[in-house]
Amino acid sequence: MAYNLMEGKRGQDMANLVLAVCLLVSPWVIGFATETAPAWNAWVVGAALAVLAAATLSEFAEWEERANMALGFWLVISPWVLAFSANVNAMRTHVVIGILVAVLSAWALWAYRRGPHAHA
Repeated sequence: MAYNLMEGKRGQDMANLVLAVCLLVSPWVIGFATETAPAWNAWVVGAALAVLAAATLSEFAEWEERANMALGFWLVISPWVLAFSANVNAMRTHVVIGILVAVLSAWALWAYRRGPHAHA
């Protein structure tokens, strides 16, 4: 059972969609578009987050929120895994957006599990 956008329970998914767009444009706005690893990571993960957030807005599925959470965790560790932590702007962008995405996805899962359908 999907929860209702009008009840305000979908705010987390809308926020994740906004964060996905921010991540997609961040290489140009923040100024790391010429650096391969952080730019491509932002574009690929941003696109994946946008698709998942849009899908979750149309019909909630736990796996989509879990995938969003995993992508958020990836964003947090990716500056060190992909060796671009020396670029402070790219690193901070990835870490901050990653934390926000993971927290919002965890919150959406928590809200879904607490909903009235969870007791039916």
